[in-house]
Amino acid sequence: MLGVAAGTVVLSGTGIIQGCKAAGEGKMETGSIPKYKQYKNDNFYGPDGTFDAETAKQAYFEMMGHFNYPIIDRLKGEDFWVTDFGLGNFSEIGLGGIIWLNDPSDNYVSIEIFLLPGQRIAEHGHDKTEKTGPKLESWMPRYGMVYVYGEGEPTPGAADDIPESEKPYWIAKTKKRLLPGDIGKVEKATTMHWMYAGSEGAIVTETGTFHDGDGIKFSNPNTKF
Repeated sequence: MLGVAAGTVVLSGTGIIQGCKAAGEGKMETGSIPKYKQYKNDNFYGPDGTFDAETAKQAYFEMMGHFNYPIIDRLKGEDFWVTDFGLGNFSEIGLGGIIWLNDPSDNYVSIEIFLLPGQRIAEHGHDKTEKTGPKLESWMPRYGMVYVYGEGEPTPGAADDIPESEKPYWIAKTKKRLLPGDIGKVEKATTMHWMYAGSEGAIVTETGTFHDGDGIKFSNPNTKF
């Protein structure tokens, strides 16, 4: 799918979700993609099955280098985090991120999302908490491309993008493609949504209302964050 074999990350170098272009409009730039290290899912786990965060971060740093994305000092520290959502399948379902700013007083957040080739963010939504209302989000790819999925009229073929392990749980099948400069957003904060990176991976800027981790709800009850 998307030119990436399942379980392998190849580093080469309602319509609730709205984009400034409809899915399928325009063409991605094509050409030879430099070959980088190939990571199998097992590379991200130790002999005892423990998730190896440092190897995951190194994979993201290699992707950043491919995109000539500046690896500033803050990204080299504890503010840059990675997760496999507790599902043990990081090459398919995982995420790297950094929260640049999260302001409860003025109710906004700025986040950078990092996805390896063919990697997905676990399907989730955001509920109201004691600190804030349901979170609204918007996304703009800076490098690479993503597909975003929300609830609504299913896009033909979108169900095929859901990993086999998640098909009993994930429900968002309205699919939009976002290229650099396109903006997508969740129209209703509590609606379930997820994201899927293209064959080069993606770096996406998220802006939204204040992020309270207590409000995250996952479709798969085995998911952890």
